[in-house]
Amino acid sequence: MRIFTASVIIAALSLGTPAFVQAQGAPAQSQAQTPPAQSSPVIRSIQVVDIKQLQPAARAKVDEVIAQTSEEKLQSLRKSIDALPEAASALKAKGLSSSQVVAIGIADGVLTLIAKTA
Repeated sequence: MRIFTASVIIAALSLGTPAFVQAQGAPAQSQAQTPPAQSSPVIRSIQVVDIKQLQPAARAKVDEVIAQTSEEKLQSLRKSIDALPEAASALKAKGLSSSQVVAIGIADGVLTLIAKTA
């Protein structure tokens, strides 16, 4: 499973919300100036994993990403998760909230929310 930094994660999560990343402070561009759309990952399902359940190698990668992620980016990630109803519901079903998410991974259409519980 690949673990992405928070800035890439936010861009991926914004797929579920109407162009919220592009709308923030971006000047309007005409159609002629707009670059071709890049293919973005399609999220088909969401799974929630407790960091304690990860294999040691995967957990080491997650711990490395966490160490390099600023609190500001983590808060932005959590706001993006809250803005995606499907992700918030998946967390709620496990008795968790976005405040417990420390990283995510996207692979083969599966968004994996990695949470740290007490």
